[in-house]
Amino acid sequence: MEKYVLSLDQGTTSSRAILFDRSGGIHGTAQLEFKQYYPHDGWVEHDPMEILRSQKLAITAAMEHGGITAESIAAIGITNQRETTVVWEKATGRPVYNAIVWQCRRTADICEKLISDGLSDYVTEHTGLLIDAYFSATKIKWILDNVEGARQKAEAGELLFGTIDTWLIWWLTGGRVHATDYSNASRTMLFDIDRLVWDERIMNALDIPASMLPVALPSSGDFGRVAPGITGLESLAGIPISGVAGDQQAALFGQACFSKGQAKNTYGTGCFLMMNTGEKSMRSRNGLVSTIAWGLDGRVEYALEGSVFNGGSVIKWLRDGLGLIKSAPEVNILAESVPDSGGVLLVPAFTGLGAPYWDMYARGTMVGITRGTTSAHIARAVLDSIAYQVTDLIKAMEDDVGFRMKGLRVDGGASVSNILMQTQADMLGVEIDRPQVVETTALGAAYLAGLYVGFWRDLDDIEMNRKVERIFTPQIAEDERARRYSEWQRAVARSRNWAN
Repeated sequence: MEKYVLSLDQGTTSSRAILFDRSGGIHGTAQLEFKQYYPHDGWVEHDPMEILRSQKLAITAAMEHGGITAESIAAIGITNQRETTVVWEKATGRPVYNAIVWQCRRTADICEKLISDGLSDYVTEHTGLLIDAYFSATKIKWILDNVEGARQKAEAGELLFGTIDTWLIWWLTGGRVHATDYSNASRTMLFDIDRLVWDERIMNALDIPASMLPVALPSSGDFGRVAPGITGLESLAGIPISGVAGDQQAALFGQACFSKGQAKNTYGTGCFLMMNTGEKSMRSRNGLVSTIAWGLDGRVEYALEGSVFNGGSVIKWLRDGLGLIKSAPEVNILAESVPDSGGVLLVPAFTGLGAPYWDMYARGTMVGITRGTTSAHIARAVLDSIAYQVTDLIKAMEDDVGFRMKGLRVDGGASVSNILMQTQADMLGVEIDRPQVVETTALGAAYLAGLYVGFWRDLDDIEMNRKVERIFTPQIAEDERARRYSEWQRAVARSRNWAN
């Protein structure tokens, strides 16, 4: 009987399930979007129960799509939107509040208090991160401080915290396993990435009880088995959950970036550049963060990462907010109808700016509009904005590591845009390598799960699966590249000083 690995890819705007064969080919897939909640300016929430329902429905739909039964599934891998925070009752599984999403900026004042208390250097030294509302730690504190009775229940050991991987594991195992992996733990701003333990000083500073926190495990390992009687997933009972990684670390693994210096960029809701730095963590001088890439075979590998908060979400804004397109792929047709953006520059700082600026108060800005500006120019500016933000990250990363990248591997939904990938090659001056399977986030989780159960033998086995679909080469001169980037930097400055 042909066997497959089931990958659960729980993202910021949708839940997906994909079944992979031994060659990395897809044999069944399904995706369900779920609602985004914006209670106040800069706040972003999800309903954790809706996430769970959508993920369960995606699993059954993917199995039906591929004509695959539970008997053919060797293992389950989970990858997830990181930093998004859920707190729930240990006894009932009921969330005490909506999930606070990684994009949410409501805890900026808590971050400022930590900074004023002199914790910045300590946090960076031990967690590899910068103090920012992006990460999970201050979101946990906000829930405990603002939900009636939550702090008392937490101190009594009645509440559990988890990022979305932990939330799914807990429910799939019938509440038997409260765990996360090293990669997700490293995104909470509570985890010492060198000692591989939860940091007591930071927990104390935020009044977060240790009893809330999950066990942190290697990314390829034993996360329990699907429990009997899970509604809608009864046939999956007993299947091992054996691979877990945050979405960007999973994409790095799925892109087979196993060697120090290899890098990928994922063009999803946000954009996430990540470089493998080997078995030693390093600290950035340029606003990037150090993170755990994965734990595998008794070793931990590290990475440098830069995050763009609004990448593919800008295309969604063009569709849902402005109504200029009816579907995401239309942005390419519209953008290709003009030779350039006509001088229009968009800085999509809808929820502040991530690396290398880390400006929680920057706001979206569009400059260069004239009477001749059309919807096509705005569409082109939207795609340009994604490429320019990634260029910021690359420049910061190259300065940190001390060498120029020779190429960049790309994936994620927006990487299918040829015009965006060509703009990216032009702005970086290096080749852009797009694989045949761009679902590398889900593939990475599948690989981690499959390695643990022997579905794949080793990393060489996985590396042989990777096939290149297209290489994009730079097509503009260096002086033109410099001119465009200088204009972008001026637009960013406007975004950061929008109130002045």
